[in-house]
Amino acid sequence: MTPTGLAEKLHARDVILLAGRLLLSLIFVHEGLELATHFEGAQKAMAALGVGTPLLVATILLQLGAGLSVALGVLARLGAVGLGLFCLMTASLFHTNFASQNELLHFEKDLAIAGGMFILALAGAGGLSVDRMLIASMKGRAGASANVDTTGAPVEPHLSTGETSIPI
Repeated sequence: MTPTGLAEKLHARDVILLAGRLLLSLIFVHEGLELATHFEGAQKAMAALGVGTPLLVATILLQLGAGLSVALGVLARLGAVGLGLFCLMTASLFHTNFASQNELLHFEKDLAIAGGMFILALAGAGGLSVDRMLIASMKGRAGASANVDTTGAPVEPHLSTGETSIPI
């Protein structure tokens, strides 16, 4: 596809979702890398808060794995839900001293990030995502092959890229 053709296919929604995914994931990828590269210091700091090494390792893996998931658009809905829940837990476990303005700010920041992650989980990664590219590639291969599904059964959209509705 030519750059002009690509630009014509891009929609503002997809560009905004990409920018949002990158901005939301930046803090998690950065913090995951910081914790991993300064593991001993992080281990001591977390031990002082009552967090053991296994939970620190799980935190690093979640921040890096789900952060990259959101950034790249690979199972972004799942990564966004995981990071949203992580933010809610972090806010409620570590930032509850509301007498401190700094703690209150961190509490509110965690809630805001969780809200953004839950919105992303509903919206999906958009067209500028690895998942969408893989689906387009698979559709291209399926269209080129002679083995086409003739049963007429409805195809469920992929969890990370399809439309979502919430029963109310």
